[in-house]
Amino acid sequence: MINKIGYFAFCIGIACLSSCYSFKGISIPATVSTFYVDDFKLKVGNAPGDIDQRFSEALREKIRNESSLNYTEQDPDIEFSGAVITFRTTSEAPTAESLAALNRLEISVKVKYVNNRDEEDTWNNSFSFFENYDGNTDLGSVQDGLIESIFEQLTEDVFNKAFTNW
Repeated sequence: MINKIGYFAFCIGIACLSSCYSFKGISIPATVSTFYVDDFKLKVGNAPGDIDQRFSEALREKIRNESSLNYTEQDPDIEFSGAVITFRTTSEAPTAESLAALNRLEISVKVKYVNNRDEEDTWNNSFSFFENYDGNTDLGSVQDGLIESIFEQLTEDVFNKAFTNW
């Protein structure tokens, strides 16, 4: 009798745990196994022409590397789409000579997340991040590294919002 109760409790525990899986602190329902990231659009004129494609690929790689979801273009469980909406450089620390000791590059993206398995789990959010760089440095010489660093944080924020209810 005790073995039957123990076995029953074990089966209930497994059933509860199998309803979703957790990997690196994320929680994805068992009904979700595929994702798609549409090519993001470029909605700002002063950004590098390929920044939208670079962000789309960075988000794809983030999800591929940090979840067990499979990428598909056909009937995905989860879809991401959106646009790069801000690419701005500003002076942040003026000096006595009216020059900037620091400049800031800020990038913002608008993301639409659709869960095709649960219509209530759909959202639109904007995400923004920046990096500062030396005011004596030409943006062109550090731009690629700054964009990569900013994209690391932006994709982390999107990933967390989608998969950890952040």
